[in-house]
Amino acid sequence: MADEALQVLLGSGLTVLSQPLMYVKVLVQVGYEPLPPTLGRNIFGRQVYQLPGLFAYAKHIVKVDGRAGLFKGLTPRLCSSAIGTVVHGKVLQVLCPLSSKKEPVSSLEQVLKETSREMVARSAATLITHPFHVITLRCMVQFIGRETKYSGTLSAFATIYREEGILGFFAGLVPRLLGDILSLWLCNMLAYLINTYALENGVSMTEMKSYSQAVTGFFASMLTYPFVLVSNLMAVNNCGLAGGLLPYAPTYSSWLDCWSQLHKEGNMSRGNSLFFRKVPAGKRYVWDERRFR
Repeated sequence: MADEALQVLLGSGLTVLSQPLMYVKVLVQVGYEPLPPTLGRNIFGRQVYQLPGLFAYAKHIVKVDGRAGLFKGLTPRLCSSAIGTVVHGKVLQVLCPLSSKKEPVSSLEQVLKETSREMVARSAATLITHPFHVITLRCMVQFIGRETKYSGTLSAFATIYREEGILGFFAGLVPRLLGDILSLWLCNMLAYLINTYALENGVSMTEMKSYSQAVTGFFASMLTYPFVLVSNLMAVNNCGLAGGLLPYAPTYSSWLDCWSQLHKEGNMSRGNSLFFRKVPAGKRYVWDERRFR
């Protein structure tokens, strides 16, 4: 119980610290560009037009809404973090009770078992907390149209249920689950391959997990980022907010339709980097719409 409470506290702290970064990333993912490109230099010293990075974007939000504006959507995100941590721990306890735990060994069979348990635990946590994730994203996207439709967590639940029914709480769930599962398996299997074929001495399962954690960020951003992008766009699509409607996004019939449209437009990595952002090739900035087209 004490360990679980500590994990919740640590998770909440990291959530608060990362909130401004996620806020900016979500607005960029939607395609909202409130600041025009500026002339700068790339790493080779050549003059190029660049988009504002994380700090310039955050400074703009502070100018409009004050410092507190950087933390819109924090309450439902904290709820998601805390509930997800508890659910994840409880599911792991059910799947692997203390009485049946044995000293793990570095074998393919053990990796498959551990990864399967982790997949079930993560999926359960994601499924239960996804409604809070949807509310978090919609609270953030309100910045574009200056709406107040999702001003409170409880009222947001009522609004979504009234307008979209139960399914509204799970908008964007499928690509989010697929991305999480793919990232987990890729990282754990890579860690196993490194341990088995690249290291001379055997490594315990605990150390193997540390390898997995070390490469998770890289692989999640490079290989599974499109799933994250599509999931977030589907969560805010056609929900009555300016950021989920034209000109920022058409009404997608499904997440596969969203994926297809982004791929055709060359926007599969939009929002992946918040530093050294270059102007999209072949597109021009439209000041009135605060976006590229």
